[in-house]
Amino acid sequence: MKKLRTNIPWFEELLPEGILIPSSTLISGPGGTGKPLVEFAFVDAWLKAGGSLIGVPLQYPSGELVRIAIQKLYGMHLENYQGKIAYIQFEPFTNRSVIVNENTVRANVINPDIWDEAIEKAESLVDKNDLGTMVFGSALNLLLFSKTFKRSILEKLKSILQYDKSRTYVFAVSTSAMANEIKTLEEVADNLMFTRMEKPMKLFLKVERMKGVEFSNEEIEVPISAELLKEINEIAEATRKTRIPEIRKI
Repeated sequence: MKKLRTNIPWFEELLPEGILIPSSTLISGPGGTGKPLVEFAFVDAWLKAGGSLIGVPLQYPSGELVRIAIQKLYGMHLENYQGKIAYIQFEPFTNRSVIVNENTVRANVINPDIWDEAIEKAESLVDKNDLGTMVFGSALNLLLFSKTFKRSILEKLKSILQYDKSRTYVFAVSTSAMANEIKTLEEVADNLMFTRMEKPMKLFLKVERMKGVEFSNEEIEVPISAELLKEINEIAEATRKTRIPEIRKI
């Protein structure tokens, strides 16, 4: 199996061999603890290694905000990777998936069947390559607020993390609500990492387990500025206030 190195110094301390490809990685922790910022390290490494990406950034209302965050964090300019990245824009009040432009699919991914359909359409928008496709998703716990699809989308996410080796997956989830449900996802992911935050705005990361590679289980402080952490958390909080009431109706 192939391995992906991040080539980011602070992450290399924890993952000197990188991660196996394909595999599933879950980044878990309370809300507001910078999980997508860690996730974006894998996005950066994947694109630089020649892979293609599908983003399901529920924490971010647009791909533009993802682009800005990754540029500030890792100096990566996503506009230089045309044909390598596609986004699934969450649209809760529809029962289908639609390609809206050359790099965006709009879909109600709360429905597991539409999730599959949306992923396939997004993958049709990106280049084929030897590394394959990575799917990254942030704040996926928001989907569990659906009264109709909570159980089925939870089972879908569990199945992806445990069994799907057609792609590499990196998901970020909050444990601030539905901790028991999130625990079931933590149990089945190949790779598991935890984040936490200390005042004043210090982000810490610990690797709990990794499949097939050596790793350090020492907790480290992630060198991301307090200003950037605050900015990203404000975006996430605004999204939660909008999304949760919408999803509760579904």
